[in-house]
Parts: sequence; C-alpha cells; structure tokens
Amino acid sequence: MTTLMFEIAGLWLLAILLGFPLFASMGLAAFAFVGFGGLSAAIVPQKMVQAMNSFPIVAAPLFILMGNILSAARLTDRIVAFASSIVGALRGGYAHASIVTSMIFAGMVGSAVADAAGSGAIEIRSMRRAGYRPETAAAITAAAATIGPIIPPSLPMVIYGVTADVSVGRLFLGGVVPGVLMGLSLMVMVAFMARREGFARHPFEGFGHIARTFRDGFFALMAPVILLGGMFSGLFTPTEAAAVATAYALLLGLVIYRTFSLRQLPAILVETAETTGLVMVLVMAAGALGWCMSISRVPQTITPAIMETISNPLVFLLVCNLVLLVVGCFMETLAALLILIPILVPAANSFGIDPVQFGIVMIFNLILGTVHPPIGVVLFVVSRIAEVSFETMARAVLPWLVPLLLVLAAITVWPPLTTWMPGLLM
Repeated sequence: MTTLMFEIAGLWLLAILLGFPLFASMGLAAFAFVGFGGLSAAIVPQKMVQAMNSFPIVAAPLFILMGNILSAARLTDRIVAFASSIVGALRGGYAHASIVTSMIFAGMVGSAVADAAGSGAIEIRSMRRAGYRPETAAAITAAAATIGPIIPPSLPMVIYGVTADVSVGRLFLGGVVPGVLMGLSLMVMVAFMARREGFARHPFEGFGHIARTFRDGFFALMAPVILLGGMFSGLFTPTEAAAVATAYALLLGLVIYRTFSLRQLPAILVETAETTGLVMVLVMAAGALGWCMSISRVPQTITPAIMETISNPLVFLLVCNLVLLVVGCFMETLAALLILIPILVPAANSFGIDPVQFGIVMIFNLILGTVHPPIGVVLFVVSRIAEVSFETMARAVLPWLVPLLLVLAAITVWPPLTTWMPGLLM
C-alpha cells in the first residue's frame, strides 16, 4: 500500500500544480487510495468528520470572528496613535510605530493578512506623509505583519496543535519570545535604514501625549493583556480564550467605543462563515489524506530514510528550513501545514526535537512565504493598499527579510527561545 500511496501522491501533486483546488485534490486522493486499496469508500467521510471532532479547533472560527469584529470596529487608529506617541520621536519613528502596532495587533488577531489589512492603511499613510517612499512604507508594513501568526493567539498554531497533537497552549507560549524578537529585529533594521535613507526625526510630544493616547486606546490595548494573562494564569484555555476575545471585541465595538453597529454583524458573520468554511474543508480533507498516509505507512517509510541520510537534529532542522521556505513561496500557510505535518513531525519526533520548537519553526518559515513572491498573499494586500505594483513591492521587501531570517536561525539553533516560556508557565 506504500507504493500505491506514493503513486497517488504524485498524481495529487500534479493536480495541485495544474491549479486544481487543494481541498478537492486532497479528498479525491483519499478516495482513490481507499478505492484502489480495496477499502470501503465510507472510511473517507468518517475520517473527515473525525478530523473535526476536536475541542481546540473550535478556536479557529472564533479567532476569525474576533479579527473581523476588531477590523470593523476601527480600533486600529487608537493603537497606531499610542504606538506613535511612544516611539515617534526616534529617527524613523513612524516605521517603528508600524512595527509596535503590528506587535500589539498580533496579540489580538493572530493573522498576517488581518494585521496587514487592519492596520496597513493608516501605517502606510502616516509614513508617506513623513516622506517615506511608498514602496519602503509598504515593505515595512508587510514585514511587520508576519509577527501576527507568531505572537499568540495564532490560527496556524491552532491548526498545527490539532493536527500534530501538540498542546495549543504550549505553542501559544512558545511564540511569545520569537514574536518579540521579530519586532525588535525589525526595529534595529529601521534604525539602520533611517540613517542611510534620511528618515525624519520628529519632536517628542511629551509624556502627557503618551498618557492621552494610552487613555484613548486603553481598552483596545488591554485585549492582548486579557487574552495572554488569562491563558498564562490558567483562568481559561486557548479555546476558551477565543470565546472571551470575541465577546470582548463586541463589548469594545458596541458599548465602549461605539464604533460598531449591530447592522454590521450579519455581514461579518457571513464573512466569518466563508473563511471558516475554507479552513475547515482543508482540515477535513487533510485529516482523511493523513489517515491514508498513516495506514499506508508513508511516515514510517520516510522517517527512517531521513534518519539514514541525516544523523544530526540541527542538520535536519536546517534542511526543513530550506524546504519550508521554498514551499511557503508557492503554497498557502494552512494548506502547507496540513500537507507537511504528517510527513515532517514524525521525523522531528524521532530526532528528539521538541514539538513546540518544531511547530514554531514550521509556521515561521511558511509565514515568510506570505511576504515573498510568487504567492505572497500579504504582498498582494499591502501593494493594493499602498498602490504600489507587486513587482516593486517584491523588490522592496527583500532587505526586510534579513532580520526575520536571523530570528529564524536563532530559534532553530537555540531551542530555549521557544521552549523556555512553556516550560516555565506550564
């Protein structure tokens, strides 16, 4: 059956390259395996339903709903104003503020695309008014948006945790330090570029201005604190945190800031259902195909082959980085995770690599693909917002990948960056 699975996998990959919908190609591959393998076709829908029978995956639609509500409630302006009041006086202050905003926004929405779409317009507008070139402003915004899925909450971490049977809470905790390092590394890059490109330095408006912007955005700024504090303290689980976050987003929009109307809710619910449907159908199809790979012993065949070729865990991680970086350039993050987890995670476990570290490394690599052509979904979003061509964006973002790759290298070679906080708090 191993040979049959490899043959079907080859045809499946060919179908993807020809542009066949990913979820459909995965489902058809699963049906082909059970059909040619003499098994009952009823197994496939059973495994699809079983893939959905997971409590942590309930967090996915709730986090999507929360992000949509926060975006509709226009809370970004308050967060950007506070970030600008803190770091705006530095040389390249608006660029620093863009990065700080993305770090705060990351603790609310957990998606690179949502971060870029939610805060990108005001960040780019502020930088352009300060004299930044449009492509430079757009590149900084796109690079900062990659922090979104690393600092918790994070939809890719939920999907990885469910698929690889890893604690979502530990994954959330494991992403905090790398996410902060991403922000700091980008700010160092801004400081370097500021001198070379002559970014302006703006007068410090005083601690009173910081206090006013903090007061204006206080409840929005408390969203990450409530989420992370509740999870770290054990007050609620990551899944329950998604429900708390959604309720809090509604409270902010409807009651506190009154920037959200109940008339907007039906459209938001429809948009959330559409996005959730796309995610869930991928999870279901991947669950069925993953079972086919397992029953055909594909991981058990590939893992020994990898271990015979590679004997050092660090070399394995470096090879995975190269593979994942390439895959991330051509495939959407969640789809790539669902395809590669059944293949790479067993091999990582065999090398004794911590599953939290490996999960963060996988997600980090694939997220970088969102700001790199030819797919580069974040590049498409930001290029539309900034009214800059995709080709210009692709060239402008390249220098900003350097600090992110350095952080990736750090979490690859030094596991405590991803395992220290989960070990301390859980």
